[in-house]
Amino acid sequence: MLYHLYETQRSLMEPFTDFAQAASKLLSNPGSPLSQTGTAQRMAAAYDLLYRLGKDYEKPAFGIHTVDVDGVGLAIHERVEIDKPFCALRRFKRFSDDPATLTVLKGQPVVLIVAPLSGHYASLLRDTVRTMLREHKVYITDWKNARMVPLSEGPFHLDDYVNYMQEFIRHLQAKYGHCHVVSVCQPTVPVLAAVSLMASRGEQTPLTMTMMGGPIDARKSPTAVNNLAINRSFEWFENNVIYRVPEKFPGAGRRVYPGFLQYTGFVAMNPDRHASSHYDYFKNLVKGDDASAEAHRNFYDEYNAVLDMDADYYLETIQTVFQDYKLVHGTWDVRSPEDRIERVRPQDITSTALFTVEGELDDISGSGQTEAAHGLCSGIAHQAQRHLEVKGAGHYGIFSGRRWRDMVYPQVRDFILAHQSPPKNALPAAATAAAVAPVAVPVTPASKAGSEPAQQTAQAVKAAPAATSAPRAAAKTPAASAIATRWVSPEPASAVAAESAGPGTASKARAAATPAPRSKARKA
Repeated sequence: MLYHLYETQRSLMEPFTDFAQAASKLLSNPGSPLSQTGTAQRMAAAYDLLYRLGKDYEKPAFGIHTVDVDGVGLAIHERVEIDKPFCALRRFKRFSDDPATLTVLKGQPVVLIVAPLSGHYASLLRDTVRTMLREHKVYITDWKNARMVPLSEGPFHLDDYVNYMQEFIRHLQAKYGHCHVVSVCQPTVPVLAAVSLMASRGEQTPLTMTMMGGPIDARKSPTAVNNLAINRSFEWFENNVIYRVPEKFPGAGRRVYPGFLQYTGFVAMNPDRHASSHYDYFKNLVKGDDASAEAHRNFYDEYNAVLDMDADYYLETIQTVFQDYKLVHGTWDVRSPEDRIERVRPQDITSTALFTVEGELDDISGSGQTEAAHGLCSGIAHQAQRHLEVKGAGHYGIFSGRRWRDMVYPQVRDFILAHQSPPKNALPAAATAAAVAPVAVPVTPASKAGSEPAQQTAQAVKAAPAATSAPRAAAKTPAASAIATRWVSPEPASAVAAESAGPGTASKARAAATPAPRSKARKA
């Protein structure tokens, strides 16, 4: 009922927001006689602010049309390569009329960027994509608004998320022979599960996994996000944040965690910052500071655009990641598309290098939560693992803004380049799931970590010596050539207190990392 009331209220407010927009333009247009009055500029600013507070924010476009590489402009064309009910695999294809440039582009690494499904659209990673396009072939998971997915498509579970990731990875490997995966925030957990399952079956796995600011082990340095999930029961989430989509949308009747509730939670985490940001916007309009006003619009056009998440996926994520810690306890079982139950065993990964990134000031995924992946992936050679802690960076700063571009990206780029050549014992691209029978894992209520002898026997197919995961290409910087289990980034002298341009950065970080919940046992 709350969702229906919200939509009714929004429909009633729509004429007033349209009037506010028209009034603002009338009072600010130099050709209008009303703009010559003494209070016109302040009134225009007030109407503009009212319009932005009341308008409906649609899904933002990535808007990446060109990328400059060493003075050569590359045209960018977006296209969807795989269209699933709840997600599209989107490619940013690069074009150039310079033969030398084309030759370089063809040999660059293929990267799958896994965007978070935790409230905002994948366009939140626009800066991540734009930066990586300079030296990589880039794909991204573009998650869909659950209220736009008809009920006929069925529910979406955390298991489905994991299966999507495996399908996308297989697609890229079949097309290019190999790929690299970069997961940001929430998807670090399902991506690790997907690669673990592929490794357990003896399938080819990505050359590298880069995990940035994710809750691999949410018990470490718990944040406000973690505490909320811990202090509220599963039933509380199910009864208080789950509603059905109203009739006016294609997904009418679907149980979802509505975007407007998520947005309310984002703002409630730091209301003072948002209030001052909007007041600054009003003052910038009055004094004619168009650049600052435009920065505000760009930020909130992204921040205010939220999507609904399927209830099963949301609740299952809450339960699996933030309440039961199934990944770190070794008790997480995933149902495959063939209806097999398989145990997630990160220790079976041997031929994929691992790079984890955390922000020193991250208040969403606390210190050590992402680094915990190294302890779980015990089969990866020591020299093929690295951890980076970025001084002075919050959650948002590790994948967008100045610190991402100047401190994080160079290390990610060099790590990927150092592992671009597949290990000698890696399976060929043709050795996919079709060639290796999946290992079915029986589910027993009393099963605990380390108590699965039958599953361990099935891992005998993994014969990848740890040494083969060592870097095979010279890194571009000294830091990249010295791959250590833990490496802490020094703060460059040019790094000042401001994390990145744009208002409300800290709040945006919280928005990007709001936990993507889970649910009870998968329904038949």
